[in-house]
Amino acid sequence: MTSADPLAPALPSPLAEVRDDRFSRHGVRLLLKRDDLIHPELIGNKWRKLVPNIEAARGRTLVTFGGAYSNHLRATAAAGRLLGLPTVGVVRGDELAGRPLNPSLARCAADGMRLHFVERSAYRRKGEPETLAAILRAAHAEGAYVIPEGGSNAEAVRGCVALGEELRDRAGIVAVACGTGGTLAGLAAGLAPGQRALGVPVLRGGFLEAEVRALQERAFGACTGDWGLEERFHFGGYARTTPELDAFAADFEDRHGVPVERLYVAKLLYALTALAEEGAFPRGTSVAAVVTGRPFPDRAVQATSR
Repeated sequence: MTSADPLAPALPSPLAEVRDDRFSRHGVRLLLKRDDLIHPELIGNKWRKLVPNIEAARGRTLVTFGGAYSNHLRATAAAGRLLGLPTVGVVRGDELAGRPLNPSLARCAADGMRLHFVERSAYRRKGEPETLAAILRAAHAEGAYVIPEGGSNAEAVRGCVALGEELRDRAGIVAVACGTGGTLAGLAAGLAPGQRALGVPVLRGGFLEAEVRALQERAFGACTGDWGLEERFHFGGYARTTPELDAFAADFEDRHGVPVERLYVAKLLYALTALAEEGAFPRGTSVAAVVTGRPFPDRAVQATSR
């Protein structure tokens, strides 16, 4: 990409050690991979996943899916505005139609995204060809380029390989918060032998291992890299936080001067801190945490919503 390109990134993103006694007293180094600094509007893994899909779309309308507080919808809308591409956001929950837009959806609309609200049972079946076709017809988006919920497909996974390559031999463990698994799938493929990728799911359900394997199969033809999941730290599921998690995030911000996004990054950092205190990392281990997002002004609204 050229400097004139509105999606031109600042890569590689910075990698910096933070001094934290909760890690150092166990002989563990904590590093932050600041992917939140890649682009001012397509933050972190959103840039890495969206740009390959935008290139594949070749100027077609972009259609994608998400809930009422989806960062992926917001990033897609921002990309559409920056590039002059039409975007359609298929939003879970037809009961939202006609209501005042929350700050997240209002941002999407302000960026030119046309919102189409879908009944929840149909939304759950959006992966079925007939249901998808019906949704596209109802949204007047036939012939558009479809990006899946969360942006995770083979193009996105291959786009995230560079994240692993930027971290080759920089840390023994590279950890990332996971929603749909695409970032973890690509990250693991880009790391060097001897490094391990650790995913921290922010949703309940225990389904993500199969999803990551399927994504790697589609992107590379086989599962690849050394990776695993730590599923204890979802705090009730997507868009759920607790006073304990919020207090942890605020304390981390005070200690290190780094803004902590609550729905993904806070859960990742909490998980790594708990694992360090449990002795899960051998002394001498370097752990890199991928900072995939930053707080939005409407964070408090997000934190209490599904």
